Order: sequence, then structure tokens, then C-alpha cells
Amino acid sequence: MKYEKMIQSILKEVGGQENIENVYHCATRLRFQLKDETKANDEAVKAIDGVLSIVKGGGQYQIVIGQHVADVYNELQTMMGTTENEIELKDAKEFKQEMKKKKISSQFIDVISGVFTPVLGMLTATGVIKGLLAFLAATGLLATTSGTYQMLNIVGDCFFNFLPIFLGYTSMKKFGGTPFIGMAIGAALVYPSLTTIMAGDALYTLFSGTIFQTDVYVEFLGIPVLLMNYASSVIPVILTCYFAAKIEKFFAKRISDLFKTFAVPALTLLISIILAFLIIGPIATFASDLLGAAFTALFNLNATISGFLYGALIQVCVMFGVHWGFVAISVNNLATLGYDPITIAGLASAFGQAGVVLMIMLRTKNKKLKSVCGPAIISAMVGITEPSIYGVTLQFKKPFMLACLASGIGGAIIGFGGVKQYVYGTNGIFGWLQVINPQTGFDSSVLAAIIACAVSFIAAIILMMTVGKDSIPESK
Repeated sequence: MKYEKMIQSILKEVGGQENIENVYHCATRLRFQLKDETKANDEAVKAIDGVLSIVKGGGQYQIVIGQHVADVYNELQTMMGTTENEIELKDAKEFKQEMKKKKISSQFIDVISGVFTPVLGMLTATGVIKGLLAFLAATGLLATTSGTYQMLNIVGDCFFNFLPIFLGYTSMKKFGGTPFIGMAIGAALVYPSLTTIMAGDALYTLFSGTIFQTDVYVEFLGIPVLLMNYASSVIPVILTCYFAAKIEKFFAKRISDLFKTFAVPALTLLISIILAFLIIGPIATFASDLLGAAFTALFNLNATISGFLYGALIQVCVMFGVHWGFVAISVNNLATLGYDPITIAGLASAFGQAGVVLMIMLRTKNKKLKSVCGPAIISAMVGITEPSIYGVTLQFKKPFMLACLASGIGGAIIGFGGVKQYVYGTNGIFGWLQVINPQTGFDSSVLAAIIACAVSFIAAIILMMTVGKDSIPESK
């Protein structure tokens, strides 16, 4: 195996396989949950060839590998002799005990990262496809009425539209339940007949004259069901799966093995899905709408300052692995508002890092550092900044801070220009596709986004040539 030596060293230095409670990966990191983090030898892990750095945050021991992390993870699974389910699944009791040991903030980050990490690749991939379609439509290269556009639109829409099904899987896995029960819950929330029912005449209206005004189309045992559009939703399915995992565990302990195979999932689905439609779904939907509106209003108080702060600090959040809260906000805004004006302010941050790394590469005489800089710049340009941060800028401190400052300048331009993202995606040049409004095409905000990225890149170069020239390692 290609990474066998590196993986053996990682297993040894994190305290052995017996010290690993859970492990999965994101775009660039192996994310371990260790039984005893004190058994891990931080310096020894950092010294392993192929490891860029380590990060501790959200109850996780994160080892930064780079873009080939998926290959390393697959070999790790093979060497440990486990399957994904065997190493990741815990029952509800273990999950609850684990959560009690952590701070509230760590619990939140751990849950959000566990739920969203497995789906981010597909969200980004389909987002890029949707962005390309928006580009083709805006330029007139492809008519929105053509069969080609409609087929490609299905490819781009399929994952996000049925997101509750996939989040049902990852949520139940995270909460210690059966993942396929979570998928069934997600499927119920986006069941096709719901659209037909909601297209008919309402029986009556509840909460008239308030922001919670809702038409009632059906009743369940005489109880009004507040049907919502759960397509692309986030919070309803996660909350429902949280309760479903507890319900499943409750029945699993009390039902005979003779009937358990079908009785436990049947009872879990009946109770959790009914609860979802009657209580959890409506409350979660109202909360989602309010959350999106609140963050948007807060950002709009002064979009320029907010954009600067977000742009300058997002890479610091990435560095500590605590950026997952913003991922949840972004996906929720896209589902409830149809766009996100907040996290797009970090679009230029990749260019700030790339500009700083370019100057280091041009100045340094260290061959090893030069060899790291080239791929790091390319990675940053397509939105993956960890190789730049951990492989280059962070180790010299000031270049990292200057990259953040340059990114903040770009973020301020994005905020001032009223830039919004309409599909989930990545930073870097592919991020420009996210800001094309599917309805209006190219407008001033698209130009503002491109200008912001260019300004961040140029500002990073100027800052390194002036303020940061003494920090560029010539021979280190």
C-alpha cells in the first residue's frame, strides 16, 4: 500500500488502534476521536512524513494530510481491519456519554462536523455543476428550455433537493442509530405526494396574521398537520433523527429478539415520522427561517465591516477546525432563503493565502519549501487552503496574518458589493460560479466577487513585499 508506512506511524503515535474511538475524514484531514488524547505524541505525529500539521478542536484530534486524505483514510480502514460502520457507529448510550464529557461548543462542532463532513464533497460537486449551468445560461450558450439544460439541471439539483435523505443517513450514524432508518425519515419529509397535497385547497389556516401563518391541508387523528416544504432542508431531519435514535434504542432494549428485526424499525419510523410532521418539522422549519433571517439582518447592519471580519477570520476558524458552524448556516440559508450572503465573504480568503505563498516561493532558496509552495498555490486557487496554511504560512506567523488581512480586504469588497452565493461550493476560482444569480445572470455582484479575489491576491503580494519582506524565509 502506498501510505502504509505513514499510517503505521500515525497509529503508533496516536496511542495505538485501541485508543481510537472514531475516525473519519474531511477534505484534507483525518479526524480522530481518541479515548485518551494524552496518549497521542503531538510532536511525533507532526514529524511523520506526509503530515502537514495537527489541530485539536471540537473534541477531535485532527491530522492534516492534504488532498489525498481519502486515499490515506481508505488504507487506514484496511490496515485497521474495520469497515466504516464498525469504526464509526456507536449506540445511543455511548454517544450520550461521550457528549457529556464535552463543552457545549465542542458538542455542537462535533455533531455538525459528523453530520456534514460526509456530504460536503457531493454538495460541492453538485454546486459546481449548478454554477456551470448558471454560467452557460447567463452567457446564452445554453437555453434553459433545452433538453440538455434540463437533464444537466437534474444532475445538479438531485443531491441538494433530496438532502434530507442523505442527512438522515449521516445524522442517524452520528447519533448512534440505524442509518437506513434516518434515510427513511428523510425520504418521508420529501415524499412526492406532499407537493400534490399542498397544491390543493387548504382546510383552514392557523396563526393568521402572524409570521407563523400556515395553511392546513390534512389532519392526523383530528390533529392539524402543518405541512412544510422540506426539500433541501437541514434542521428538521437532524432533530428528528436525534429523537429517532433514542426511540430506536428504547425499543431495542424492550422487544424480544424474535420480533426485533421488523418491530424496532417499524415503531421507530411510526413515532419519529409522525412527530416530525406534527411537531419537530414545523418548529424546526420556523426556527430555520428565523435563523436565516436573523443572520442576514445582522450581516446587513454593515455588510462591509461584516465582510471584512468574516474574510479575515475564516482561515483562523479553518486552522482550528471550528468553521463547521458556518457550514451549517450556509446550507440552512440556501435552503430557506435561496441564497447565502454571509459565508461567501470568505471567497477571497483562498486568494489571500495564494498570494502570500507565491511571494514565499519566489523569495526562498529552500528547495523543500519551494516544492511545497507550488502545489499549495494550486490547491488554494481551487479552494483548498490547508496546504498553504499548514505547509507554508502558519509556520512563519506573519505571512499567515498578512494573508488574513488581505482576505479581509476582499471580504469587505464582497460585503459592500452585495455578493450572494446561490449554490453550495468551494472557494477559489470555482467559487465565482456560486455567485451567478440563476434568475438574472451576470450582474454587478458577480464582478464585485471577481474584483475582491483579485484585490486579495494583489494585496497579499504587496503586503509581503513591504510589511512582510523580512519574514520571507530565504534559506530556512
